[in-house]
Amino acid sequence: MLGGMNDPRGQFDFDVVIIGAGSGGYAAARTAAGEGLKTAVIEGGEEVGGLCILRGCMPTKALLYAAEVMHLTRHAATWGVQAGPVSFDFKAVMARKDSLIQDFASYRVQQLNQGRFEFIRATATFVDPHTVELSGGRRVTGRHFVVATGSRVAPSPLPQLEALECLTSDTALRLERLPRSLIVLGGGAVALEFAQFFSRFGVEVTLVQRSAQVLRGFDPDAARVIEDVFRREGIRVHTGTRLLDARRRGNRKEITFEHEGRTVRVEAEEVFFGLGRVPNVAGLGLERAGVALERGRIVTNARMQTSAPHIYAAGDCTGLHEIVHIAIQQGETAAHNIAHPQKPREMDYRLLIEVVFTEPQIACVGLTERQASATGRAFLKASYPFNDHGKSLIMEAKDGFVKLLADPVSGEILGGCCVGPQGGELIHEIVAAMHKRMTAAELATLPHYHPTLAEIWTYPAEEIAGQIAATAWATPS
Repeated sequence: MLGGMNDPRGQFDFDVVIIGAGSGGYAAARTAAGEGLKTAVIEGGEEVGGLCILRGCMPTKALLYAAEVMHLTRHAATWGVQAGPVSFDFKAVMARKDSLIQDFASYRVQQLNQGRFEFIRATATFVDPHTVELSGGRRVTGRHFVVATGSRVAPSPLPQLEALECLTSDTALRLERLPRSLIVLGGGAVALEFAQFFSRFGVEVTLVQRSAQVLRGFDPDAARVIEDVFRREGIRVHTGTRLLDARRRGNRKEITFEHEGRTVRVEAEEVFFGLGRVPNVAGLGLERAGVALERGRIVTNARMQTSAPHIYAAGDCTGLHEIVHIAIQQGETAAHNIAHPQKPREMDYRLLIEVVFTEPQIACVGLTERQASATGRAFLKASYPFNDHGKSLIMEAKDGFVKLLADPVSGEILGGCCVGPQGGELIHEIVAAMHKRMTAAELATLPHYHPTLAEIWTYPAEEIAGQIAATAWATPS
């Protein structure tokens, strides 16, 4: 060991020690090593790869795509195609998912072991602001740290749920057979994606959401589309509920909740706990390092520094935006600022993107109508439905709409929302437009090929541009 905090030479084992080897941690390590900093990555999880690869983005989207293929096949007659009875092999569906994840995870392990930094398989706990103790007893010192320990399934708000051994987003990915019926607790992205996946594979699904709408943070018009589609597909949706009780009844599981002033009991073979995740910070000893928490998350500034200036954090453990591309940007920002303290970078969440991979998909960037109204931000808005758009009619993808928000004076695009076919892809046109601070008028005149889904954005853009032009014409000079 080169020395710890009390070493008179002021030396440390590493310039940067990163705790966590998920997307945010790996991004920080890659950036720090690229800047010539002596770097170590410590990972204590049973598997290597992070939430996105192992239990998040990649496995769930593999399953959702399988469900979409089957759904389209079952409705092939819409396009005059005779597919015959459609069946599936659930073990084969899960095996393909497992194969994909194995490939992704193996590549991440390969990246971590390329020798650009030291990769240590152990858990770590701070014993002082510059030292962590590993599970094997070794102590490692660092001039700087980046904490990127991700998140874990949130604790239950109802103690009785613990006895039900509910499925979670982790355990559902390891199922060997489908339950006949399922109660999904929650109405966020994870809960909705799993609810539709199970339903399309023939499981009887009941969804119970605490807030007045699914996707609590999204605009009500977007949430309403998904609720309508779910009900049309046979999912029973209850919103505005309060959980009261949970218990076993023989081989069934029962949930009791309050809904519209009455007590409702629903039962199923399994219960899926989809009430969110929380920062994974337990056992890190952050208090011994001087790192402050707020409601369980690590508090950082825009440079990703914690309350201990030499310790940074990135990803889900910071708790604000549990999105993988944000975790990557945060990790890169933290490492850059460690390497270049005189030329710091700050995170800019103006282009925050959110995507829910249900069908139809929901995608937003920038300001939502709800956020703009809550903050008193002046805006113009316009929307256009997919049920009046050429390419979506061809696809029989009639649910949903696109919506734009723009500054009422300059016309600069402030936000966009897409609820419809390929929404996660279509939103990136608005991301690009907002990145360049384009106005609605500029987007309206941008050439679009016909017939494409993307050209639908020109209609709300034209409407907003027309509103601004009319206002300018009517205003005396």
